[in-house]
Amino acid sequence: MVDAGLLEPVRAGTAVEAITGDAAHLRALLDVEAALARAQARIGLIPAAAATAIEAGTRTGFDLLDLARRARGAGNPVVPLVQDLTAAVRAIDPAAAEHVHRGATSQDIVDSAAMLVAARALDATLPDLARTAAALADLAERHRATVMAGRTLTQHAVPTTFGLKAAEWCVAVTDAHVRVRAVRAALPAQLGGAAGTLAAFGPHGIALLAPFAAELGLAEPVVPWHTLRGPILDLGGALAHLTGALGKFAGDVALLGQTEVGEVDEPAGEGRGGSSAMPHKRNPVLSVLIVSAARQVPAYASILAASMAGAEHERPAGAWHAEWQPLRACLRLAGGSAATAAELAEGLVVHPERMRANLDLTLGRIVSERLSAELAGELGRTEAKRLLAEASRTSARTGRHLRDVLGELDEAVFDPAAYIGSAPALIDRALAHHRTVFQEKDQ
Repeated sequence: MVDAGLLEPVRAGTAVEAITGDAAHLRALLDVEAALARAQARIGLIPAAAATAIEAGTRTGFDLLDLARRARGAGNPVVPLVQDLTAAVRAIDPAAAEHVHRGATSQDIVDSAAMLVAARALDATLPDLARTAAALADLAERHRATVMAGRTLTQHAVPTTFGLKAAEWCVAVTDAHVRVRAVRAALPAQLGGAAGTLAAFGPHGIALLAPFAAELGLAEPVVPWHTLRGPILDLGGALAHLTGALGKFAGDVALLGQTEVGEVDEPAGEGRGGSSAMPHKRNPVLSVLIVSAARQVPAYASILAASMAGAEHERPAGAWHAEWQPLRACLRLAGGSAATAAELAEGLVVHPERMRANLDLTLGRIVSERLSAELAGELGRTEAKRLLAEASRTSARTGRHLRDVLGELDEAVFDPAAYIGSAPALIDRALAHHRTVFQEKDQ
């Protein structure tokens, strides 16, 4: 019984898939139990030999399928896992078995394991996100003067440059990286005991928080967050931000690669983009996978948001449990999306000549805003706008170039490359932002 990603191909075969699988979650649960024992030994709550035996016990074999089935009896996998871990430790050191899971509650282990899995998944995702941003920055620099049609409401609007479009993608991905990195650094351990009072640890409760978090490489919580689900909501929001930024980039690529547009192509790959029925097709599959993730993650994140308000009293009845699968789906989709986006950005093929040709589709009408401004000095803004609107309709109806309809205007004013506004300066600002973010990260 393997979840291989048959219906979720964006994460199939990626690093994040293995990091978030059932076996990885089981490993994280066991790692939390071992970390709890080590932290307790550090402050003298249990013998050091017991912590050593407990850690050794977590390295023995556990039946994943059997644990999953037995979890139905308690509503979570920790109850049967503690039974099996206690038996494994007892076989190593009978006295140490008395200290397994000491003072903790199931939610402490599940939540801390979820944060551990999230940390490992984000550590694999962030480099791919950085690769994507770097590739987009390179495209922005190389194509800063590549003029193309800007499109609003799907129609040609005014000229822009492909460099500016790539720069905007770069800013979106860079900002997503910043947010995800901040959330990663803040992922907290969970430890509260039965009802969040740490009572089972006696006078050592507060003293245990810091070493426990340190053993896991997670942030120390201010208080137990059993029913304060801000960390989960922050994580879901950051993953929705990440996939949304990548989805914007990929969605634009898919549109720019349409047959009748042809301004970019996805990188070629063996067997990639084929159709089961139409041999001539090469579909934009990388973009499709990324967009599919961007459309799913907000829905999963909304479940995480709903669980926050539904976390009653000191232990929620169902709201906490509802988070587990949606959170994993968010991590998987985000990680797979980032890996796919890096491949897409690094291999994107740009066709400047097609961009230039497409600028001429509206027969000069793409610079009508500029012409209106030029004529306003002579005719006034209202009359200039009326004249250009009428001339544009005539051009569209008759197939004549706008300069022929208007007559007696300098041909240079019809050059789209001369009407790109502050595009070069905006590209510089975007690239400076990218450099600043990643220089700070590396310091």
